[in-house]
Amino acid sequence: MTAEAEIRRRIAARGPVTFAEFMEIALYHPVGGYYTAGERVGAAGDFYTSPSAHPAFGALLAVQLFQMWELLGRPAPFTVAEPGAGSGLLCRDIVAAARPLTGSVQPAGLLEEFGRCLRYVCLDRRQGGGYERGLPAVSRIATAGLPLRGMVGCVLSNELLDAMPVHQVTMEQGRLREIYVTLDGQRLVTQTGQPSTPLLARRLASLGVELAEGQTAEVNLALDGWAAAAAQSLERGFVLTIDYGRPAGELYSAAERFRGTLTAFHRHTQTDRPLELIGRQDMSAQVDFTTLAKAGRQAGLDFLDYSSQANFLNNLGLPQLQRRPPVGPPRQAQAGRIGMRELAKPGGLGDFKVMAQGKNAGRPQLWGFHPSAEPAALLEQMPPLLPTPRHIDLLAGRYPRAEAEFEVAWDALWPDAE
Repeated sequence: MTAEAEIRRRIAARGPVTFAEFMEIALYHPVGGYYTAGERVGAAGDFYTSPSAHPAFGALLAVQLFQMWELLGRPAPFTVAEPGAGSGLLCRDIVAAARPLTGSVQPAGLLEEFGRCLRYVCLDRRQGGGYERGLPAVSRIATAGLPLRGMVGCVLSNELLDAMPVHQVTMEQGRLREIYVTLDGQRLVTQTGQPSTPLLARRLASLGVELAEGQTAEVNLALDGWAAAAAQSLERGFVLTIDYGRPAGELYSAAERFRGTLTAFHRHTQTDRPLELIGRQDMSAQVDFTTLAKAGRQAGLDFLDYSSQANFLNNLGLPQLQRRPPVGPPRQAQAGRIGMRELAKPGGLGDFKVMAQGKNAGRPQLWGFHPSAEPAALLEQMPPLLPTPRHIDLLAGRYPRAEAEFEVAWDALWPDAE
């Protein structure tokens, strides 16, 4: 039974379903669910992510993970668990960046030791291996949760929480109502009704949010469970969350987001018609980072810091990588420059947010959130970072504007490049 058939079956059997239940089936149903049907990221998919834009993303995260390893007393093993690892591309780029750094800065052998201590676990609903297959000290667990315990290291997620199913609510005649999915003949439509759980009103009240008349918003009730699972997996270490979202005050602003933040993408085009193309388009909603921080504190995680992805990557040395002279064939080098620029681009990936939490790790200043000279020494030892066939080609025909926008900057910075 396909995802859409399952949705229709449940509505016929039980009546309207919450949008969260609809979204869960559409994205994760074993047969024809969006994320279970195959690779969705890249030129042949529906969107691209920071790891697919350029290997510099993984390399800079490796620098941050190196500092975390040091802060924890250089444990062996230092485990990185990545829920929602997908194709394994981020894993491969992090491991590739960490291990070639061996023995290149003082004290002698320290980075080599980090590489030996690094263990990486890809967690994903997807069966079988991805791009991480064959890497030493890397494993994959097919799971929808976070089943690890006693970790010393980091729980790292990138664009995971925004794909969690969300409830949709609205304000009608001064009353909070929930949006349900139902059938009108053979057509899937929405209708409002009494909230399916009092937790929806409690969440908004806990944030001091009162929706305006007619306003629509999303509520992710899974964040509490996610924070608890991340805390339970760690004995000591960090939780690093990278995702598209905002503090609650901004997220639920009637002036800025009256219709909420739910988006749908199909073939790199924003459709915003979630009841269509079921199982063939992505759906996501921005993350409520205020609730994520509160849920973390209740689960035993210390809030450490919060920033935009642009600031985080710039503090870790993205400008230093961008200043390197072009390497490789001109087109590949140019594509690489565009990919790095995309990682911090305003209005795009640069507006993603990064939150760090810790457990039994003190309250350190992490390099990604505070300017420091220390990442530069690590980056100096890295070989050239060029996109591979696994990364999206932003100069391809699907992205013609990227090439045109980049020409002026390329010619100004490297006029002699051929």
